[in-house]
Amino acid sequence: MTKTPSIVWRGGIDNPPSHLQNNSFEFLNLTKNFEETIDWNFSDYGKLWTYNLNYFDFLNQKRIDKKFALGLIEDYITKDSFLKEGHEPYTISLRGINWIKFLAKSEIADTNVNRKLYQHYLRLKDNLEYHLLGNHLLENGYSMLFGAYYFKNEEFYKIASGILKEEMEEQILEDGAHFELSPMYHQIMLYRLLDCINLLKDNSWKKDVLYSFLIKKAKKMLGWLATITYSNGDIPMVNDCAHDIAPTSRALFNYAEYLDISFNKTPLKESGYRKFIGKDYELFVDVGNIGPDYQPGHAHSDTFSFELYLKEQPYIVEVGTSTYEKNENRQKERQTSSHNTVMLNNMEQTQVWGGFRVGKRSKACVMEDKKEHVLACHDGYKSIGARHLRKFVSSDEKITIQDQVLMKRNHKLNQTAFFHFHPSIEELIIFENKVILPQGKIMLEFSKSILGIKEVKYEYALGFNKTTKAKRIEVDFQEDLTTHIHIVDKN
Repeated sequence: MTKTPSIVWRGGIDNPPSHLQNNSFEFLNLTKNFEETIDWNFSDYGKLWTYNLNYFDFLNQKRIDKKFALGLIEDYITKDSFLKEGHEPYTISLRGINWIKFLAKSEIADTNVNRKLYQHYLRLKDNLEYHLLGNHLLENGYSMLFGAYYFKNEEFYKIASGILKEEMEEQILEDGAHFELSPMYHQIMLYRLLDCINLLKDNSWKKDVLYSFLIKKAKKMLGWLATITYSNGDIPMVNDCAHDIAPTSRALFNYAEYLDISFNKTPLKESGYRKFIGKDYELFVDVGNIGPDYQPGHAHSDTFSFELYLKEQPYIVEVGTSTYEKNENRQKERQTSSHNTVMLNNMEQTQVWGGFRVGKRSKACVMEDKKEHVLACHDGYKSIGARHLRKFVSSDEKITIQDQVLMKRNHKLNQTAFFHFHPSIEELIIFENKVILPQGKIMLEFSKSILGIKEVKYEYALGFNKTTKAKRIEVDFQEDLTTHIHIVDKN
């Protein structure tokens, strides 16, 4: 057992403040003050809040008192036998990294803390999340690497190296995206990867091919993130994505610079996402599948959805994610009608249910893929003999979206296209087949054959447990639908 800090820790990204004062904590926009003693199993705010309490991210926020922070660790240790979520492998993984970074940078050598930390890593070693795979197993691997370096443990290192090499080959797609296709989780996975590179860079216990392997993967992930990030720093809120959870793209790019990792933007392909840049706009579209077939828990029924930014401001947006609880809000945010795509006969393209479950799923196929346009089809409605084709065409001052429904059987369908506007769009002017956004300086013009346009309010996710009212339109049509989005702001 080590008796002194055994690694060096410098740099990195400060975690956002979640410990407020005394025994008060804020996670997911919900605050709890533990007046006398901290209940590390506190569950009134849901499982994810409890998870966050047990992560100990607050140890690495700015300006936390070192003595007080160590006291929180010691309090946690005294209650170890009563922990619930705190003994789960995912929380052990994140907490282990946070404890090690804090102890190393604070130059704290505490035998009692090290003993408990080692016990937690033994528990993690025996409970690696191969039953879940995806980002959970990757987090296990990241953390085992920290545990290996901190305790100079060859077994931990062998486990970590094996997980990271195998899972990163599987989970990082050729265009650099994390395969669960959530930009938020991509940022989180990249953050942890950069932490591992930082660990290996400043500590010479091991020098082998793992370091160069991690650098190679980081370059690809950084390149993908640089391509999909909007010019104002936002990320597309596709699949499970929430504001103020992951480090920002800018913070990650700065971290990469600190680590002397250079990278270039990469073309989008395998992730199924595409991005078009006009004179004053950025258009992000999804023409891919929902994610890995064996781990679609963070997927939404959102095939062919898109987002539109004009002069660095969001106008047509994804609804986002406000909860992971298995409730009505979670179901709504994942369903087809909460995305900027087409719904047939009120059916889901992809069956999403149970919070993180997916049944029948849409399969997409890209048919044409050019610099100025992309055409794709999906089979999410094959049970009624229908396929949906959507084409996005980009020019400097206009975007054209062409929707076509191909039927095996000749009968009419209820066909609705959805367009969700950012909460800053306070007024919509609907006139015949046009929708004018006075604030947004854009106009949507639809085929004259549409059946009608309806304005509906929806809940836009500002973050976890935080929503606000916004407006969307529902366009009913029977024949093919053509949508022209005119960029009319010439200033």
